[in-house]
Amino acid sequence: MHDGPHAAQPLASAHTANFPGLLRSLRASLLVSTYQAGKLVVLRADGERINTHFRTFNRPMGLAADRERLAVGAFAEIAELRNMPATAPRLADPPRHDAVFLARRTHITGAIDVHEMAFAADGTLWFVNTLFSCLCTLDERSSFVPRWRPPWVGHYAPEDRCHLNGLGLRDGEPRYVSALGATDTPQGWRANKRDGGVLADLADGRIIAEGLSMPHSPRWHDGRLWLLESGRGALVEIDPLSGAKRDVARVPGFARGIDFIGRFAFIGLSQLRESNAFTDIPITDDNSERLSGVWVVDIEQGTTVALLKFTGGVQEIFAVQVLAGLVFPEIILEGDLLATSYALPDAALREVRFSA
Repeated sequence: MHDGPHAAQPLASAHTANFPGLLRSLRASLLVSTYQAGKLVVLRADGERINTHFRTFNRPMGLAADRERLAVGAFAEIAELRNMPATAPRLADPPRHDAVFLARRTHITGAIDVHEMAFAADGTLWFVNTLFSCLCTLDERSSFVPRWRPPWVGHYAPEDRCHLNGLGLRDGEPRYVSALGATDTPQGWRANKRDGGVLADLADGRIIAEGLSMPHSPRWHDGRLWLLESGRGALVEIDPLSGAKRDVARVPGFARGIDFIGRFAFIGLSQLRESNAFTDIPITDDNSERLSGVWVVDIEQGTTVALLKFTGGVQEIFAVQVLAGLVFPEIILEGDLLATSYALPDAALREVRFSA
């Protein structure tokens, strides 16, 4: 167990004994966003325990990351960080960090309720703009650049018309989205949130599957299309042509946020408060002991093989991101290291000299 920094309720967690060894064997770490607690959490194997490392953001939700960069969608901005591993020796003696993500820039989007995000193969950051019911990218002039909206949404308006939320890539391009309804009125999705959800294909705007219980986090992995039916606490596989679905696993909570590595799915679980808009759904009826944390599911067997649950401070999770190949990363948002670390183009670096 590891407590984070001081908060109204201490940030604490507990995990199965095999979780650290699993991360080590996969040579990976995890990022988890929790907008309710205002934290980005780094889960790192540290001996026989999971080190839970907290960084503060204003309502962080969507995450996109690889070995070189990290983007965090927050309340009214998207923060971008870059990995500068050469700074690692300044953090600890002996050095133990294999990545150091330092804040690079912040883009002010306005409060648009950024949901899932992903880096396309060409490096472009795509994100779900839930308030305006569209997919967007960034440029230097605009708050956001709308690039696609569902065919059932007639126009752009800051009205959360269908609660567009999930984004999945296929072959490095945006391909699948989830929404809580195929609706076109202000917050129209709320009328049938129990089973009005849809999964759509960007290629032709076709609705692949409907009648879903609060779908989130569509993903293409291992040649298969996956989705979380959050309202049922279910990981499902969906036929991308027929829309037929098959339950692969069930988890004890509101399932939202998923990433894969090999045969393992890392799934975020949230509790649901009575005041939350996401009540009156099957998981609320069926499960009085809802949990928050990260569940690891073997997608071939449909079984939970490891888990970490938050025992204090974190009730809701949005995104889960695997950092493949990075075992002990650090995130730096302020302080001396950030102030005295400089990234220059290679041509300029060749002409940098220090006085004797």
